[in-house]
Amino acid sequence: MESKLVSPRARAVTRDDLASAVYGRVGASRAEAHALVDMMLAEIVDTLSRGENVKLSSFGAFFVRSKSERIGRNPKTGVEAPIAARRVVVFKASKILGGRLNGPVLVDEPLGI
Repeated sequence: MESKLVSPRARAVTRDDLASAVYGRVGASRAEAHALVDMMLAEIVDTLSRGENVKLSSFGAFFVRSKSERIGRNPKTGVEAPIAARRVVVFKASKILGGRLNGPVLVDEPLGI
């Protein structure tokens, strides 16, 4: 079976796309759908900002990981520079999502959410 790589220029799903999907499936007004998507994303951001994990069943989990200070190198000039300690968000896909990405998928198969 031939493997297809996703183009780095592939279109990204936007907040508006998510709100349109909510609007189409739930039947809420467009304004309510946008507000719902914004509230959900704000809750995820607030939870991660507090250092807590976010787990979405059948989808995956977002974790906050602390990275210590390190020395980096400019690849163009070779000059070393310190990179400050920081916190980053890491996403780990669930087994169900991983299976959907890597296995045969039926068109009407629900994600399980």
